[in-house]
Amino acid sequence: MFDPIILVPALLNGLTTGAVYALVALGLTLIYGVLHIINFAHGAALMVALYAVYLLKDRLGIDPYLALPFVMAGMFVFGYLLQRVVINRASHGSDENILLVTLGLSIVLENLALVLFHSDTRNIDTSYAMSTVEIGPAMIALPKVIAFFGALAVAAALYVIIRATDLGRAIRAVSREKHGAKLMGIDVDKVYALSFGIGMACVGAAACFLLPSYYVSPQVGGGFVLIAFTIVVLGGMGSFAGALLGGLLIGVVESLGGLWFGDSMGQMGIFAIFIIVLLVRPQGLFGKRA
Repeated sequence: MFDPIILVPALLNGLTTGAVYALVALGLTLIYGVLHIINFAHGAALMVALYAVYLLKDRLGIDPYLALPFVMAGMFVFGYLLQRVVINRASHGSDENILLVTLGLSIVLENLALVLFHSDTRNIDTSYAMSTVEIGPAMIALPKVIAFFGALAVAAALYVIIRATDLGRAIRAVSREKHGAKLMGIDVDKVYALSFGIGMACVGAAACFLLPSYYVSPQVGGGFVLIAFTIVVLGGMGSFAGALLGGLLIGVVESLGGLWFGDSMGQMGIFAIFIIVLLVRPQGLFGKRA
């Protein structure tokens, strides 16, 4: 058994990382819950958002946290137009075509990033990058603490939007029965585009919380989207609570797995938990049986 002095920091680091994972997964689960599609371009969208944060800091000197409203707004517009102009038209309403279109978009965005930025890994310097916060026996990096509470705040704001606004009621109506929603006068195509945009805005927020302690490269989204897909299925397809708690669980499992088995083997615990949950509860932790 590890000493609590080692175990507590690992647990807290897992929670802070898991909150950002959950934020990425919330965008993915919103898109699935409303449009009922798997968005393979989600990881590439995170890469685009990370480069946006990087450029705002590198070229304009805007701190990643101050860039939050700009990046979220930009990613919302990007997602809205992407769904409205590209995905909706190119797919011709077919789910199979949508999968291919989002996969194609992912490839295009990653190769465009390679052309513009090459394969170099880039990061940013901030005055608080090496600052720490004392929490009990643990010293946690300040950017990770900010990312944890920031991700929870964005998740709470998204929950309020979905549960307490007219847009949220329209989104819930379309997610349950799009034909009935259309008969009630709801513009389904617009709700699809708005939902996609909100999902992209979540990715933008995650990028702002990530970059002070992380890096960006054209391939960075691949690892995150794989974990996000795992969280969405683990928590239950379309479940907000499942995505949030699943993200925190995955973060803790990854951190403790890395502590016990090393970084290269730590992620095996993620997929071990994933397989066990699917065997015991195939619909996920918060999903409903079909």
